[in-house]
Amino acid sequence: MHFAIFGLTVSSSWGNGHATLWRSLIKAMLNRGHQVTFFERDVPYYSSERDLNALPAGGTLCLYPDLASIEPEVRRTLDHADVAISTSFCPDGPTACDWILNSDARIKAFYDLDTPVTLDALETGGNVAYLPSEGLGAFDLVLSYTGGLALEQLQSRLGAKRVAPLYGSVDPESHHPVAPVEEYRADLSYLGTYAADRQERLARLFLEPAARLPHADFLIGGAQYPESFPWAANIAFKRHVPPTRHPAFFCSSRATLNITRAAMARYGFCPSGRLFEAAACGVPLLSDTWEGLDRFFEPGREILPVRTADEVTQALSLSDRELQDIAAAARARTLAEHTGECRVLELERLCAAVLQAVPGAALEVVA
Repeated sequence: MHFAIFGLTVSSSWGNGHATLWRSLIKAMLNRGHQVTFFERDVPYYSSERDLNALPAGGTLCLYPDLASIEPEVRRTLDHADVAISTSFCPDGPTACDWILNSDARIKAFYDLDTPVTLDALETGGNVAYLPSEGLGAFDLVLSYTGGLALEQLQSRLGAKRVAPLYGSVDPESHHPVAPVEEYRADLSYLGTYAADRQERLARLFLEPAARLPHADFLIGGAQYPESFPWAANIAFKRHVPPTRHPAFFCSSRATLNITRAAMARYGFCPSGRLFEAAACGVPLLSDTWEGLDRFFEPGREILPVRTADEVTQALSLSDRELQDIAAAARARTLAEHTGECRVLELERLCAAVLQAVPGAALEVVA
């Protein structure tokens, strides 16, 4: 199939989680014989930190200054696409949605990679700039990075007909065990862009354990941390860790911590792509807790859920053998269920179901 996608970015991993996800999915799509055209507005914020200039063979990255300048090319691509997708935080979302819905694409889809953010904005009456004003009812398929209650909310609030989760994933050829490097050595690491709504959990599950264990080494990697952030002598910082360095970052830690955005944790069923990346690298995982975590990893055997600083310090007191057993189990689970290829197979099944649906029949939430 030919997929035409309007997204936030695939070319730059700077300060966003979209690019790494799309790289995993697109690589799997191309490996399965599909074609991909990805439309991305060329904005200075990402162009100055670009770490991907082209897609692999079979894929086309179209960087454009404004949609009007490439309208004929876009409309031709959409008319010949099997699946046309617009996504959350696409800078030209409403226009892209309108062009998709008025095209001859066989399947017209919307993929919300930020569903809790979308739903919270609707709840507070805020403007969701990337959504069409009439909602999502006209799309054949609405995909969500978040499952559970969020799927029902996409139907009830935005009129979506067929809704299904398409969770994060990992490319095991890019994320796998590597030798540790001194630059990233730590007893506990955390990789994530700064977000105010993660700060309370970061303080409780990372900063407090660091204060309790002054002789242990802690490491944070990520962008946008403010000058007022409460650093400590045993907390190192890497401003930006490009995707190519994620395996070295993870594999140089005795364990790594996952912290979920507050909105995503409230809705549950919201696995960060970092979870799957770290697991594929064979690193012991500690994670904050939310409904549905056990859908992706078995607590205590494949992952260590933590709610308090005490639980973090207890996890770090486990022997190397105990931690490595947990890491090995999580890696096996990830390779079996959470790769980009697994997600593309799910997407293919969802597309087949749309094409086989009886016209006018009621369409369901796919859990």
